[in-house]
Order: sequence, then C-alpha cells, then structure tokens
Amino acid sequence: MQSVSEDRNADAALEEEVGLPAGAEAKEVLTASQWQLMWWKFRRHRLAIWSSLVLLLFYVIGLMCEFVAPYTLDYRDVTYAYAPPQPLRFVSEDGIHLWPFVYGFVTERHPVTRERVFEEDRTQRYPVRLFAPADPYRLLGVIPLRFHLFGVGDPVPVENALARKAEDPDAFPPQSDHGSIHLLGTDSMGHDLFSRILYGTRVSLTIGLVGVAISFVLGLIIGAISGFFGGHIDNFIQRVIEIIIAFPTLPLWMALAAVLPQHWSPITVYFGITAVLGIIGWTALARQVRGKILSLREEDFAMAAMLLGASRARVMFRHLLPSFMSHIIVSITLTVPAMILGETALSFLGLGLRPPVTSWGVLLQEAQNIQAVVMQPWLLTPAIAVIVAVLAFNFVGDGLRDAADPYSSR
Repeated sequence: MQSVSEDRNADAALEEEVGLPAGAEAKEVLTASQWQLMWWKFRRHRLAIWSSLVLLLFYVIGLMCEFVAPYTLDYRDVTYAYAPPQPLRFVSEDGIHLWPFVYGFVTERHPVTRERVFEEDRTQRYPVRLFAPADPYRLLGVIPLRFHLFGVGDPVPVENALARKAEDPDAFPPQSDHGSIHLLGTDSMGHDLFSRILYGTRVSLTIGLVGVAISFVLGLIIGAISGFFGGHIDNFIQRVIEIIIAFPTLPLWMALAAVLPQHWSPITVYFGITAVLGIIGWTALARQVRGKILSLREEDFAMAAMLLGASRARVMFRHLLPSFMSHIIVSITLTVPAMILGETALSFLGLGLRPPVTSWGVLLQEAQNIQAVVMQPWLLTPAIAVIVAVLAFNFVGDGLRDAADPYSSR
C-alpha cells in the first residue's frame, strides 16, 4: 500500500511539473514531443531563463533604439566632449525626491593643463522626463516620431543651494547653460555614449545572427555530405576543415577583412564582415553534423527509407538531420558569442565596421589610447555590453545543451 501511495505522489508531482491537469493519464506524458521535453527541462534552468530575458531585452532595445536612446545617432555637442557620466539622483539640497533627476555641468579650463574640467552645477536640477520631445525621426526608418523614451525637463532651482550661494558666492560654480543627460558620459566628439551603445546593440547582435545563419547553412550541408557519403569526399572535406582550423583565428579574420575594398559603403562592409565571420565559423558545426550522420546513417529508419526508394538527399535532410536538430540548435546558440566577439575584435582593430556605422567594436576604438582610458574610463563601457551579451548567450546555450541531453539529470 505504501509503494502504491508513493507512486501516485510521484505521478502527481510529475503532472504538476509538466503542467498537466490533475488526474491526467500517463500516456499524455509518454507521447510528449522532443521539443516539449526540452522545454520542460529548459525552464528548470533558472540562469538560462533569466539570460533569455536579458537577450530578449537586448533585441527589443536594438529594434527600438531610436526611441529608447535619449539622443539621435548624429547628435553631438563639442562643449561636452569627454563629459563624465551624470548619475541619476534622488537627493538634492532640498531633500529627497520621488522622481530621479540629474545635475547640469559647468565647464572651465584647468589653470595649468588647460584641459576642460567639468563640475556639477548643484544650484539647479533637471528632472528626468518620460516621452521627452525631440526632433522628428523615423523608428526603423518607417514610423515617424517626435519624442524619445526619456530626456530632461526644464531646470528646477534648488532653493537651499541658491541661499547658500548668496551667502558664499565661491561655494558653487556659475549655472550651467543647458540641460543634458549623459548617463555613461560622452566621447571625444561629444556624442552621448549611452545612446550610441544602444544603437550599437542593433548592429553587433544582428551581425552575430546573420553570421551564424551563413555558418549554419554551410556547416549543415558540408557536414551532412561528409558524413553520409564518406570515402574520398569525406577525406577531402576533413582536410579542408583541418587547414582552416590550423590557422590562428584572429589573424585569419584580419587577413580576410583586410581584403575588403576601402571604398565600399558601410552597408556593403557590414555584409562583407558577416560573410567573413560565416565562412570561418562553419567548421565546428560541420564536424558535429558529420559525427551524428556517421552514427545514424546505419540505423534501421535510415536503411528502411533507402530500401523504400528514398533519395540520398531526402534521407539526409528529411530523416537524419531532423533526428538531432536539438543538438544543432544548441551548437548555433553557442556560436553566436564567437561571432559577436569576432566583429568586436575586427572593429576594435579598425579592420571591421567603420564609422558612420556604430557597433560595440567601433565604440571601443576610442579605448585604444591608454591615456584616454586612464582619464576617461567610461569609454570602456561598451565592453560591459559585450560581456553581458556573450555571457547570456553562453548561459542559454548551457541550458539548451542540458535540456537536449537525454542523460542529463537536470
């Protein structure tokens, strides 16, 4: 009696975990598809779920970067070149505020080095304003808009600070000319770094997907041909893969990127870089597909399809490849970070994307100067976006790998 009760409790726990109604028959669990089983195991991987939400947020921001960014891509103010980040504040001389605000900047020249020095103007605060008005622009080049998600409103005097300034005029700098909100500071041209990172999200994350799409097609086709036909074809393909893998990755990328003509337009360079990343990145997937094909081509279902008259192409692409598609998806997920890092490295070295195209690698070109990094450390903030995106893709890949593994205990 106790064993029967324990079995019923185990069945109830399983039904609750997979989302079946109470009293559902066991055959509903047994007939679940492979993708359902993967999803049930994947959602137990909390880190992968949170990473998926982070990536979703990144892609939404990349899709709507014109609206989310407080400034347009071509905005610049040379008077605020190398301005430090303006933190969001809730406490001023007047007390605590429920809505965030920023202080303006007052610029002056250092008496010795003659460098521009920024000081906060604490005599007035600029409240952060949602749906702040802006110059007309088009979201995704189609939807006309005249406002951004947030910006700064009209300045509000800080009464306590003004009273203290009246008593001691040297205690505060003169009032700033106009309001601004640079959450991550500005670069050498006065561009808002936060806005440009948001714009770079679209390019850097998209180039990873496009590059993976190219490598996916090449790796799938070449790996399937190598594993299914074998013989001299397999030997030739494997030798080509070994030659490509033998070259150091970064110098090979640099050599191929250097071949791109300098007179190409930014869009053409963009597709050229994606082609370079895709052409180099297919080798690992091809070897994985070859190994799976070699282990499955002698299985009963493959032999039965061939005996029934199915062509070799149909057996490969209709029967063999779909049988391990979950593993292919995991491999693709783990390849995207390599594509992002490849684009970042090439653009950082000046061999990838070039201005006016904005990507995380292009933004990091400002950080090549060690002196600039020491004096303006906020120029390295695009690297934080790269790290977060790469880690998120890796965590999602780990979750998918555990979910696709039938022997996993998770």
